[in-house]
Amino acid sequence: MPEVMISGIPVNFPFEPYDVQKAYMERVIESLQNNTHALLESPTGTGKTLSLLCSSLAWLLVKKAQLQMNAQVGNFAEHSGSGFGGSLRDNLKAGAGKAKDNVSWGMPKIIYSSRTHSQLTQAMQELKRSSYRHVKATVLGSRDQMCIHPEVSKESNNMNKVQMCQLKVKSKTCYFYNNVDSKKEDRSVKGDEILDIEDLVAVGKKLKCCPYYLSKELKQDADIIFMPYNYLLDPKSRKANGVELMNNIIIFDEAHNVEKMCEESASLQIKSTDIALCIDEITHVMRSFSENTEEQLDSTVDNNQPKDFTCEDLCVLKEMMLSLEKAIDEINVGSEGTTFPGGFIFELLAKAEIKDHNQMSVITLLGNLVTYLSTASASPFQRKGVGLQKFVDLLNVVFSGTTHSYKERVKMCYKVHVNIEDKKNNKKSDGWGALKAGNAKSAERVLSYWCFSPGFGMKQLLDQNVRSIILTSGTLAPLKPLISELGIPIGVQLENPHIVKSNQICVKIISQGPDTTPLNSNYQNRDNPKYISSLGRTILSFSRVVPDGLLVFFPSYPIMTKCQEAWQSEGIWSSINNIKPIFVEPQRKDTFNAIISDFYGKISDPSTKGACFMAVCRGKVSEGLDFADMNGRAVIITGLPFPPLKDPRIILKKKYLEELRVNNKDFLSGDEWYSLEATRAVNQAIGRVIRHKNDYGAILLCDGRFNSPKLKGQLSAWLRDHINVSNKFGETVSEICRFFKTAEATLPSPKLKPLLPDEANKGCKNYEPSNVGGVSFPITNTRIVNKGTKKSVSQYPNSNEVYADFSMDFYKNAKASAYVNEFKPKETKDLFSALDSSKDVSQSSAHSLVTIHKRIAEDSSAALTAKRKKFKIKPFGFEDNLKSGGTPSTAPEKVAPTSLIDFVKEIKVLLQADQYKLFQTSISSYKKDGNYETFLAILKSIFENKKMFYLFKGMKRFLKEDHKNTFQEYCDNVTFDI
Repeated sequence: MPEVMISGIPVNFPFEPYDVQKAYMERVIESLQNNTHALLESPTGTGKTLSLLCSSLAWLLVKKAQLQMNAQVGNFAEHSGSGFGGSLRDNLKAGAGKAKDNVSWGMPKIIYSSRTHSQLTQAMQELKRSSYRHVKATVLGSRDQMCIHPEVSKESNNMNKVQMCQLKVKSKTCYFYNNVDSKKEDRSVKGDEILDIEDLVAVGKKLKCCPYYLSKELKQDADIIFMPYNYLLDPKSRKANGVELMNNIIIFDEAHNVEKMCEESASLQIKSTDIALCIDEITHVMRSFSENTEEQLDSTVDNNQPKDFTCEDLCVLKEMMLSLEKAIDEINVGSEGTTFPGGFIFELLAKAEIKDHNQMSVITLLGNLVTYLSTASASPFQRKGVGLQKFVDLLNVVFSGTTHSYKERVKMCYKVHVNIEDKKNNKKSDGWGALKAGNAKSAERVLSYWCFSPGFGMKQLLDQNVRSIILTSGTLAPLKPLISELGIPIGVQLENPHIVKSNQICVKIISQGPDTTPLNSNYQNRDNPKYISSLGRTILSFSRVVPDGLLVFFPSYPIMTKCQEAWQSEGIWSSINNIKPIFVEPQRKDTFNAIISDFYGKISDPSTKGACFMAVCRGKVSEGLDFADMNGRAVIITGLPFPPLKDPRIILKKKYLEELRVNNKDFLSGDEWYSLEATRAVNQAIGRVIRHKNDYGAILLCDGRFNSPKLKGQLSAWLRDHINVSNKFGETVSEICRFFKTAEATLPSPKLKPLLPDEANKGCKNYEPSNVGGVSFPITNTRIVNKGTKKSVSQYPNSNEVYADFSMDFYKNAKASAYVNEFKPKETKDLFSALDSSKDVSQSSAHSLVTIHKRIAEDSSAALTAKRKKFKIKPFGFEDNLKSGGTPSTAPEKVAPTSLIDFVKEIKVLLQADQYKLFQTSISSYKKDGNYETFLAILKSIFENKKMFYLFKGMKRFLKEDHKNTFQEYCDNVTFDI
C-alpha cells in the first residue's frame, strides 16, 4: 500500500489519497501531536472513517516507537552509572523490565466510539482491510449481545440479566466466566485477527468462555478499543465497563449525535409511583425477614439467598423513601409544571437524609436489595427491584461528582422540572399506578432532572485527563455554535468540501407546487388541505422524472400520517404508487428490516421504475442507512423538522440558552438553537443520497422557508454553493429531467449498492459499505445492468446490482495500491482463502459475472424444455457426466466451476444475503472444529435443491479427507423430481 508522509508521520493508505483525505488526515495528526481537541466535518463518501483510522493509528505507532526508544535510552544511562551492582545479564534483565514499565505507563490508547454497534462493526471491517490490521484491537459490547450463558442470555429484562450475571460471577457459578483466565491467551483470542462482536461470540462458544468478560481482558493490551457513545458519556456505563480515559485519545465518529447523547446520559426522570414502588419492594423484603407465618412470608422469596443487609438497614431505607415521597408530594406544582434550579435536587434528597457523606452507602444498600430481589426466585411475577433500580440510577447521576465545583456546574447546567401527569392519558404497563390510589389522587408527579449543557458531559471527560478528543461526522455544520455548545477548547477545525462535482448534484428550493400553491409546512399551514394536496402533486410530478429510488422525508410521524390519509382519499397516493411502489417507514423496529429490504428489492426489479420511500427526519432511515446509486437518486425534504415547541424540555432549553447569552454573546440564542435542531436533521437526511465519488442525485427542498439566508447558512458547507431557487414549477421538473439524463450519459455507471440496511447487516461478515474513500466494494447478491438500456440481464429481480464498467479514476488512484492485486482474481487451493478474496475480487471481472448469468439463463431454459422424469443424480465429476445415460430431452447436468474464484463468485450471485452469511459462517466453523454433521446440515439447507445441487456436490473437494467418502455416498443417493 502507498505510504504518504502527513505532517511528518508516515501513513499507509490503501491507494493514493484524494486531497480532501490528505487535508483530513493532516488535521487528525495535528490534533494528536499538539494534544488538542478537534472538530472535523467531511461529507459522506470522502473516506472519512478510513482516513481517521489510518492517520490516528500511524501516529500511535510512531508514538509507541518514540516511547520505547526513550525508555531504552533512559535505562541505558541509568545502568551505565555507578552504584548499579550485579552481572551484565542481570543489568539487561532489569533494564528490559523497567523499559516495559516506562513504556506502558506513558502509552496512549485510541478509544473509537460511534452511535451503534453496526457502525462500529463497519469501522472494524475498514480496519481489517487496511495495513493496520496487525494492531491490537477489541470491541466492548453489552451482555445482550455477548452473553452465552444458557440461563442468563434468555432473560429479556436487561436489568435482571445484569443482576443474574453479576451474582453468578460473584459466586463463581458461571462456567463460562470461570474459563476466561485460562482461555484468554488462546491463539484464537490473542492471534493476529481482529475480533468484532460476532467473532468474539463465536470464539467464546468454541472455547466455552464468556465473550463479555473476554473483551474486558483484551482491552487491557489493546491499541484501539471500539465502543458505543454511552460507554464513554454515561458515568455509570464508563465505570461498569472499566473505561480508562487518562492519557488516551477519544474519537467520536458520527458525532452529530454527541450533543444530544451528552444531555441524555446526564439526565433522568423518576415518578411518584416509582418511589411508591421502592417502598413496596423494601416492605416486601422486610416481610420476608419476619416471623414464620404464612401471611407474612412470601413464597417467592428464597430465604436461603445471601443477604448483604440487616433489618435495621431496611427500616432506615424505608424511612428515607417515605420522607422523599412526602417531600415530592409537598411541592407546589402549577398547571404547566414547576421548574427549579439544578441544585434543588440536592435539597430534595437532603430532606430524605441522602447527602454527600452517606450517598455511597445508600447506593450500595439499594444495589444489594436489587440483586437480592432480581435473583431470589425464577418466578416472573415476583418483585424484581425495578423501582429500586430506577432510584439507584437517579442517585448515580446526581452524585457522579461531589466536589464544590461539580455542584456549581450542576446549578448552571441543570433544571429540575416537576409536573403532574394525568393517569387517564397515561396507560401504565407495569400496573404500579394503583399504589398511590389510596391518596385519592387522579394523577402522579413526574420529577425530571434535565441536563441542558452538552459541555457538562464533555467536561467530565476532560476531568479524566484525556489526551485529545476528536469529534467527526459528515454533518456538523455550522461549527461555531456547536463549539460553544460543547464547551471544550477546540484547537483544530475542518469543513471539508465534497469530492463530487457540480454536474453530480442538483439542489433546488421549490417554494410552490404545480398549482402555484405556496409550499410551507409551518404549524399554521400543516392542516391546510390545499397545501397538503399541492405537496402531494409536487411529489407525484417528481416521481415521474426521478429514476429508481426516491426518498421523501417528513418533519414528523403525525405529519406523514396526515399527508398519507389525505393523498389516499384524493387518489394522489395511488398515482405515485403506480409509478413507484411506496414504502412507509414504520415506528416499530421489528418490521423495519423487512420493509427496507423489500424497498431495495423493488429498486432491483427491472419490471418497475424504482420505488419511493416515505420516511421521517431523525428516524432510522435518515440516520444510519446508505442509499447509494440507484437506491436513492433524489431526496425530497417536505418541511423543517422543528422540535415540539410546547414541550417543557424544549421551552427550558431555550430559556437556559438565553440565560447564558446574557453574560456571553458567543452562545447561541434559544431561537438559533431551535432553528439549528431542524437544519441538522435535514442535513442528516440529505446525506443519505450522495454516498461516493461517482454517485449523483437531486436534493429537492420543498418548503419556501429554505430560501432564507439564515437557513441556507445552516446547511452543510459542501451543499451551499449548489443551491438554486426554483421560479416556475414546470421549468424545474424539466431541469431535473435533463439533469438525470445528462448524468446517466456522462457519469460512470454505479458499481454496487447494499442489499440490506446497516442495522440489518449488524455483524454480517460479508457486508461492506458501498463507499470507502470513493471506492466501492462488493456486496452479496448481484445482477448485471446494461448501461445503455438500464434493463436487467438477470432473471433474479430480488438480487442487487453489479455494473459492468468501472471508472478509470478508480484504477488511476489504486494503480500503485495493494488493492489492485486484491481485486485481481488469484487462483488458490483453499476455499477459505477464496472466500476472503472474493470480497474484493467479485467486481473486478464483471465479464465473468455476465458469463455466470448467461449460463444460468441457458440452464433455466434447458430445464424448462426437459421432460419430467425421476432420476438419480450421478456422482460428481466431468467424466461421470459424459458417461451418464441421460436422454437428449434431459437438461445436461451442471458442473461447479473448476476455478475456485469462479466457484465462490457463482455462489455469491445465487445466494441471498442471509444465506451467504450462513455459508461463510459454516465454512469458518467447519475449518475450526471439523464438525461434519453440522456443516452438512447447513449445506443441505442452502444448496439441496435441483437448481443449486451442482454447487453442493462441488463442495466435496474442500472437505477434510475423512469426510469425503461419506459426503459422496450422500450425494449418490439424493434424488429430485424434475
